[in-house]
Amino acid sequence: MTQDNNPLLQHFDTPFETPPFHLITPDHYMPAVQEGIRQAKEAVQQIIGHDAAPDFDNTVAALDFMDLLLSQVNSILTNQNSADTNPQIQEVVKEASAAISAHQNEVWQNAHLFDRVKEVYRQKEDLSLTEEQEILLDKTYKMFVRSGANLDKKDQDRLREISMKLSTLKLQFGEHVLAETNDYEMVIGDEAQLDGLPDAIKAQAAAVAKEKGHEGKWVFTLQAPSFLPFMENVRDRKLRETLFKAFSSRANKGNSHDNKTIIDQIVSLSAEKAALLSYDSFADYKLEERMAGSSDTVNGFLNDLLVKAKPLAEGEVGELKAYAKEKDGLDDLQRWDWAYYSDQLKKEKYAIDDELLRPYFKLENVLEGVFVTVEKLYGLTFVANDDIPVYHEEVKAYEVNDAEGRHVAVFYADFHPRASKRGGAWMTSYRHQMVENGENVRPHVAIVCNFTPSTEDQPSLLTFNEVLTLFHEFGHALHGMLANTTYPSLSGTGVFWDFVELPSQIFENWCYEKECLDLFARHYETGETIPQEYIDRIKASSTFQEAYRTMRQLSFGFLDMGWYTLSSEATKDATASIEAFEQAALASTNLLPKVDGSLISTQFSHIFAGGYSAGYYSYKWAEVLDADAFSLFKEKGIFNKEVATHFKDTVLSKGGAIHPMTLFKAFRGRAPKVDALLQRAGLG
Repeated sequence: MTQDNNPLLQHFDTPFETPPFHLITPDHYMPAVQEGIRQAKEAVQQIIGHDAAPDFDNTVAALDFMDLLLSQVNSILTNQNSADTNPQIQEVVKEASAAISAHQNEVWQNAHLFDRVKEVYRQKEDLSLTEEQEILLDKTYKMFVRSGANLDKKDQDRLREISMKLSTLKLQFGEHVLAETNDYEMVIGDEAQLDGLPDAIKAQAAAVAKEKGHEGKWVFTLQAPSFLPFMENVRDRKLRETLFKAFSSRANKGNSHDNKTIIDQIVSLSAEKAALLSYDSFADYKLEERMAGSSDTVNGFLNDLLVKAKPLAEGEVGELKAYAKEKDGLDDLQRWDWAYYSDQLKKEKYAIDDELLRPYFKLENVLEGVFVTVEKLYGLTFVANDDIPVYHEEVKAYEVNDAEGRHVAVFYADFHPRASKRGGAWMTSYRHQMVENGENVRPHVAIVCNFTPSTEDQPSLLTFNEVLTLFHEFGHALHGMLANTTYPSLSGTGVFWDFVELPSQIFENWCYEKECLDLFARHYETGETIPQEYIDRIKASSTFQEAYRTMRQLSFGFLDMGWYTLSSEATKDATASIEAFEQAALASTNLLPKVDGSLISTQFSHIFAGGYSAGYYSYKWAEVLDADAFSLFKEKGIFNKEVATHFKDTVLSKGGAIHPMTLFKAFRGRAPKVDALLQRAGLG
C-alpha cells in the first residue's frame, strides 16, 4: 500500500479536516502508524542535529509537536477499538500498540535528546518563559527521567520490555471483559418470571431476543441498560441471583477470557517498573505527577472519608435489611437483593423511581437541553452536520460555534450499546486543540455512552442516572472543546489525573436545578414540563443511601491503591490468590456478604486497562473540588454569565498549562474545602 491510496496519510478533504471514516479500513492503520513513527524519528534527528544551541523552541516545543501524525492515527485507531471494534481491529491495535510503545521508549531514553532538554532545563530561571512553557519544560524533563533516561543500558532495555508488555496486557484485559459481557445472555420464556419489570424494559428485552433469534421470548444481557433495570425491578430473587453472579464473575471463570493471570503480570511488571526507577511502588511513581502527590496523601484522604461514611452506611444497610424483612420476610440480604430493595424503599420514601421520570427524559430532548445549558453558560451553539463522516451509522456529528459564530470544535455523539462497543461512558478526542504555525487548531471531541435504546413503541427514554452521565461526559467534552493553549500535550484534558474529573462532575449539578430541568425535561407524549413536585423529589432523594454509595467508591479506591502500592517483592504473595488479596483490601468497606465466584479485580478496566491505575480515588477527590466550585454558581446564579466566563477562563480553557491548584484558587479565590461535599452528601 502506498501513501497515495491511504486516506490516513492524505490531507483530510472533509469538513473541518475531520477523519474520513468512510474511507478508512483496518488495512490502512499499520502503514499510517509506521509512517507516523518515521516522521517522528526524523523530527527527533532534526532536534538533535540542530545547529543552534538548545533552547525552548528548538528543543522542548519541537519535541511536543514531533508526532502529530502518529498521535492522530493512533487516536482514530484506539477510539475505533473502543467504540466500534472487530477482531481485525483488535489485532491491528496490538501490533500498533507494540510499535508505538517501542518508539516512545526509544524517544524518551534517547541520551542525545535528553542532553539538549537538560541544557534547557538548567537555564530555565534565565529564559523568561511563560507559565505554560515552564510547565511544559518541567513535564518534558520529568518524562525523560520517569522513562529511564538516567538508567544504564541494561535497565533501559528491561524498562522497554516492561512498557511494551504492559501495553499488550492492558489491551487483552479490556478485550476479555468485553467478550465476557457480550457472550452472556439470559433467555426468559415465561413472562410471569418478569413480574415487577416495567413494560418498556420488557419491550427492550423482547427486541434483543428477536435480534438474537429468540423471538417471542425475552433476553437480558450484562450491558447496563439491560442489567440494571433487571436488578432493580424483577421480583424473582433466583433470577436476580443468576444475573448478578454472571455480571460479578466476568473474566473470573477459568476460561480463555480469565483475567487473573493478566492481573498478576500487570501488577508485577508495574511494581518492577517503579523499582527500576527508584520508587517504592507504582502508586508513588504515578502520584508524583498528581495533585495528591503521594500514596500517603491518597490513603489518608480515603480513610478520612471512610471514618465519616461507614457508620452512616452501616445504618443504611441496617435500614434496608429491616425493610426487606418486613416486606418479604427476608433474613439474609445479599448483594443481588440490594438494588431491588433499595429501589423499592426509595419509591416508598420519596415516591420516585426511574419509570416515573423516564417519560420526561427523551434522549433527544436531554441532548438539546445540554446544548441550551451550554449556550446559556458559555455562548456555544451546536449544529448537526451530516457531511461530517462518522465511524458508525448511530453516531451524530455537530459543528460547535461561539456566540460570534466562530468555529470552536467538532462534536461527535454516540449513545447506545452494541456488541462492538465496550461498556461504560467516556469522552475522547480525535484531535487536540493547539497553536500550530500561528494557527489555533480546533479540537474534534466525542462522547460515547451506553444508554437505554429506543424500541418499536417508544423513543430512547433515559433514567435520571443516565441524564447525569450525559451531563458528566459533556463536562469532559467542554474541557476539550473550550481548550485554548499552545502545546498539544497540555491541551484540554491533558491535566493532572485527579483534576480531570472537576469539569465533568461539576456539570452534573445542573441536573438537580429546576431552572435547568425546565429547559428539556418534558413528557415525550404530552409535552408537559416536569412538575416541580418531581424536581423536589429528585433533590430530596439525591442523598438516599449516599453513605453506601460513598463506601462503594471508597472500596474501588482502596482496591486500586492496594494493587499499586505493592512493592516489587510483595507482588508474588499478593497475586498468589487474587481473591484473598481483594478481600483483604476491601475488608474495611465490606457491608454485605461475599458472593462466591465474584471478583472486582478481573473486570476493573479502569485500573487494569484504562488510565486510572493508582488514580481511582480521583473521582472522590474531584467531588470535593466540584461541590466547592458549584457553590459559587449556587450563590450567584446557576446561569450567571460572569461566574461561567470566570470558570471557562480559569479552568476549562487552561488545560494543563497552569498547575490545577493555581487554577482552582483563581476561580474560587481560595483552596478547596471539603465542607461543601460533606453538606451535599449528607455526611457532615
